[in-house]
Amino acid sequence: MLEVIDLWKFYEGSPLLCGLSFHVAQGETVCLLGPSGSGKSTLLRIIAGLETPERGQVCWEGRDLAGVPAHQRGFGLVFQDYALFPHLTVEQNVAFGLKMQSRPASEVADRVSKVLAQVNLSDMGGRTVTDLSGGEQQRVALARALAPEPRLLMFDEPLGALDRNLREHLMVELRSILRASRVPAVYVTHDQEEAFTLADRVLLLHEGQIIRSGAPPEVWGDPGSAWAARFLGVGNVVEGVMRGDGRVATSIGVFAVKCSSPHRVGEPVTLLLRPAGAWPLPLKGGAAPEGCVSGTVTDVVFHLERFKVSLSNGLFFYLADPPRVGEEIRLELPPSAIACLP
Repeated sequence: MLEVIDLWKFYEGSPLLCGLSFHVAQGETVCLLGPSGSGKSTLLRIIAGLETPERGQVCWEGRDLAGVPAHQRGFGLVFQDYALFPHLTVEQNVAFGLKMQSRPASEVADRVSKVLAQVNLSDMGGRTVTDLSGGEQQRVALARALAPEPRLLMFDEPLGALDRNLREHLMVELRSILRASRVPAVYVTHDQEEAFTLADRVLLLHEGQIIRSGAPPEVWGDPGSAWAARFLGVGNVVEGVMRGDGRVATSIGVFAVKCSSPHRVGEPVTLLLRPAGAWPLPLKGGAAPEGCVSGTVTDVVFHLERFKVSLSNGLFFYLADPPRVGEEIRLELPPSAIACLP
């Protein structure tokens, strides 16, 4: 299907995309996840044919698309701002791309009816799009992209303008529609919840490079770097030093941990302390025992049937019972919650 090979793009003399390569298979949804400025939208525009790279290739089924204009690529694009025609009805918006292809009127009507049913808008075809809610307008935009039966769907932050409840509802619907249609998709977002809900595979972008790629559980379970762990919020990133006994000494305590690569004595080591699974211990004087952390509670927030507890040393953990703000606590971490980062 789609293959991106060694793609480079510069902006004001500095590299924005640095040799990106990846592929998208039939029926697969690949999410480009990263902060603003990481090159996500630029990459999408290059795939769409709206921008050209300085170097590299965008190929479809082995054919280089260089020189193929955007309207001849057979790709559908859905934007955050919907980009609908306000003076047209829902049906007329969805039919626009089909009419541009000069399809027969009967075929246009049949196809419009099918895609409106697919996005649960069958009873709204005659309404003007300005009468619709934001979520309904985004469904119209999706239907318009699906109508010409594109070879690839591309989404540029499509849910960013919606409130949280509506966004969560549309994420589930969109996932169902993509899986039913079997159209391969590239989805750009800075929101990890969207990426992890929708993606078959997540590509984590940072400073124009793919620094982690994998299925959502793989990326969450092993972020692969301190930056990725911080961006995803998977846990506490702590710097330490390898001791002679194989333990890692940090400013918050000493931890036994198995690293995938050996470290010399005195070498810096970055640890990831996962926030779940910690349990309180009786507070005693002196330094925290090995595998434990101590701190003063600075904030307690209820979060999905548990409490997110923030400490004065910058760490956070999830506990079943809430301590008091200002209370000094000590927590023991299970070995499974402590890992080395590259």
